Amino acid sequence: MGDLPAHGPVTLDLPVPVSALAMGAHPDDVEFGCGATLAKWAAGGCRVHHLVLTDGSKGTWDVEEDPAALAERRRAEQIEAARRLGGGDVIFLGLPDGELQSGLAERRAVCEVIRRIRPEVVLGHDPWRRYRLHPDHRHAGWLAVDAVVGARDPGFSPDLGQAHRPSALLLWEADEPNHVEEAGAGAAAAKLSALVAHRSQHRTTLGIDEDRQSEVEGTGNGIEALRRRLERQLGTHGRLAGLAHPALGEAFRLITDL
Repeated sequence: MGDLPAHGPVTLDLPVPVSALAMGAHPDDVEFGCGATLAKWAAGGCRVHHLVLTDGSKGTWDVEEDPAALAERRRAEQIEAARRLGGGDVIFLGLPDGELQSGLAERRAVCEVIRRIRPEVVLGHDPWRRYRLHPDHRHAGWLAVDAVVGARDPGFSPDLGQAHRPSALLLWEADEPNHVEEAGAGAAAAKLSALVAHRSQHRTTLGIDEDRQSEVEGTGNGIEALRRRLERQLGTHGRLAGLAHPALGEAFRLITDL
């Protein structure tokens, strides 16, 4: 992300929720979108839940890689990444990577998770982000929004249990952010560590060259470049809320009229 122009007042820091559900299209999307926020909240006592919609089986440049083996590897990486952010369970819907839809069946599946977990805050992709190329990210955003509505209204899927209305929805990568969660040094370091846990994505997504990387995690040139990139991004987000350099933050579109 580059500069994110604010449109109107930008709020800072929700109270640490009792529970939160972060929903990503693929393994590693949650860490990119809100990893520092989840680490901060987990340290403050929040029960964090991760929902990964697809199996991540197409997340490679290697045409010889077995998709089923990659999907299994990415499940393990996601569980480790969640641990590095402070714990919390990980739920995998296991839908085919690259084929995600935001239809009634998918919405029902996410609605069931929300009603069962009953999170105070839901976090996900912003479906209104302009020029978003990846279809899974677009559909994941619509599922976050649509399933919140489905979960709150008792007339939707009454067989899925008691309706639940979260108090807030936070959408990352928003074109018009209006809220920032401050990220201290510890939360920023946890975000980096959680991203590095996705070793299958080092070359493709994270820009880490395994052949040149130091044996000591965090000191390799690729990981160091990733750390600098994240700090620049978090600094840009923090300044939206008037945080003075070197304060860091993660920016969202906050919706509380749910």
